[in-house]
Amino acid sequence: MEIPRGEVLRLLIVDDHEVVRAGLRMLLKRWPSIDVIGEAATAAEGVEECQRLMPDVVLLDMRLPDDTGLQACREIRAISPQIKVIFLTAFADEDAVLSAVFAGADGYLLKEIGGEALVSAIETVARGHSILDPLVTRAVLDGMRSMSAPAEPPKQSSLSPQEQHVLALVAEGKTNKEIAASLGLSYKTVKNYLSNVFQKLHVSHRSQAAAVFVSQGRR
Repeated sequence: MEIPRGEVLRLLIVDDHEVVRAGLRMLLKRWPSIDVIGEAATAAEGVEECQRLMPDVVLLDMRLPDDTGLQACREIRAISPQIKVIFLTAFADEDAVLSAVFAGADGYLLKEIGGEALVSAIETVARGHSILDPLVTRAVLDGMRSMSAPAEPPKQSSLSPQEQHVLALVAEGKTNKEIAASLGLSYKTVKNYLSNVFQKLHVSHRSQAAAVFVSQGRR
């Protein structure tokens, strides 16, 4: 559901650094269109606060002390698809951005963003649009160009059933550790499966393998 223009947006901040949370609160107080209704320092607390407060938008850090921001994002979207999630992080690499998108995020911003740009991004996402920081957009575009299709595009049909399962979890943004736990495998075995997937799909990065998965309609 889109938030109408002019309506006060209810925002939750999830970041393990107290100074960052305090700084965001102070910054956003200058804009009457945004009401910071709560904050959390861990992924678990963030999910709990989403269940309790049902914010319109969540500002979420990528790395949290108890779990990844990606997992928190998936759990928040499971609570309510109407809750918009924006990653506010220091990481601009292509894999992190695409993993966030696959996890269901509505936006991805770098912490160096200015106050007006941050507020504009929050309002844009609340109205039902997605947004990427210009710097990470360039990283993604560069990565996509490096994935230019060869003469014979790689096919998932060359993968074994277990390799397909591993690839599906990679596309969900899960780490090797999370994949191992999900499939009941050792960390080393997952790494071996993933190495085989990369070789068969002619890719060298997780984001490239995930892109193949998505482009061929396997979800």
